[in-house]
Amino acid sequence: MKLQEIAILAGVSPATVSRVFSHHPNIRSEVRDHVFAIAKAHNYHPRLSTKQRNVVIIMPGDAIYPVRNCLEMVMMALTFVLPKRGFRIEVLPQDNLDRLDSIQFCGAVAIGAEPGDFKKWSNRFSAPLVLVDRDAPENCPNIYSVRSDEVQGMDIAIGHLYERGCRKIGCIVYGSAGSGNADIRRASIVKALKARGLPATDALIYLSSDDKYVEIIGKLLKQKVDALFCPGGNAGIVTAYALSLFNQHVPDDISLVTSEHKLFSCYATTPQTTITQDHVGLAEIAANVIDSFLSESRLPQRCILPYSLIVRDSVKNL
Repeated sequence: MKLQEIAILAGVSPATVSRVFSHHPNIRSEVRDHVFAIAKAHNYHPRLSTKQRNVVIIMPGDAIYPVRNCLEMVMMALTFVLPKRGFRIEVLPQDNLDRLDSIQFCGAVAIGAEPGDFKKWSNRFSAPLVLVDRDAPENCPNIYSVRSDEVQGMDIAIGHLYERGCRKIGCIVYGSAGSGNADIRRASIVKALKARGLPATDALIYLSSDDKYVEIIGKLLKQKVDALFCPGGNAGIVTAYALSLFNQHVPDDISLVTSEHKLFSCYATTPQTTITQDHVGLAEIAANVIDSFLSESRLPQRCILPYSLIVRDSVKNL
């Protein structure tokens, strides 16, 4: 369907339809809503313009979203990278996606969102959507994903503890079964432990959120673990607090590896060894995807970046 056909169906001129999609300020709201309704009913999407460089960043609406720390670091990276590429940014909570029908944008980036939340994206919008830290769903030609290599990330953490002499490692993966990256992280930890001949029982590997951390760390200490690996969320802060309650000193009494929290990890007592995602790299690839769409070229639908290990003082060298 062409713009001229939308104009005929809406009973307005092609120029008016063009102004609606370019968000001209002199278009009355009732005319704009009417044209958008006609376009939506006929699955019409305006051609993406290289002049319209508005990118929508879609944020989870839940204030206690379990990857809040990752979300904030990716957000900081996006606000650094996108403006340098000439993009303008609009931030939109995920529970207000209907607003996308009334704004013009050349791309969207969703942080930590589940792929199932965007099953109808390709039917509604011609602009690309980039999922950060999740996998793009199958058969959705304009949905892309960029994420970190969870298998590699869990392995370098377990490998570092093993190299330092740790032989009974307790693990707490931030999150719950069936949500986010919790399951793949747990499975990857089990694989990494077994590959080194280390125990990988349910009594040593947990999924949890903040409110259970102290209790679980107490259980792991009773198992006489010599190290803790706590990926995801605000695990570094919470684990440091929990260990202080049990009068355990890092690394003298127990070694510790967490996920990087840029505002805490290097300032903790003791500074924490962490695994960290390449947040700027994730943002750069998201920008590349949107740029490639505007130039009518295409990048691979999925991209995976490695984790890095930041070695500090929280792992004892036995």
